[in-house]
Amino acid sequence: MSALPVYRWRLAPDGYATRRQLRARGLRPGGQDVAAQLERPRRRRGPLVAYLYRVDLAKPVRPMTPARWEALAKANAARRTCPDCGRDAGYVIPPTLGTCVPCAYPEQYAA
Repeated sequence: MSALPVYRWRLAPDGYATRRQLRARGLRPGGQDVAAQLERPRRRRGPLVAYLYRVDLAKPVRPMTPARWEALAKANAARRTCPDCGRDAGYVIPPTLGTCVPCAYPEQYAA
């Protein structure tokens, strides 16, 4: 395997994009290998690295199917459901608490 071309931060030529940049354009890498990398130097640590893909080889993002939308809705509902009281908290329950706020701090929410 040949070495990847390395470019300095913000100096990559046109035609290359990161995954996020591809996604913003409605594209995905589509199975292609990393074409180049970007390096941003940092003090006292190794450089930040971003992998670049060729835009001309990128493929369109696959559309969401009804089954995928349903699975996503179920996953988000599970993240909002309190395991202690079983209610929909109306927000994503923080993993640090593990339960909704009233269940985590019952003394403050006692009626």
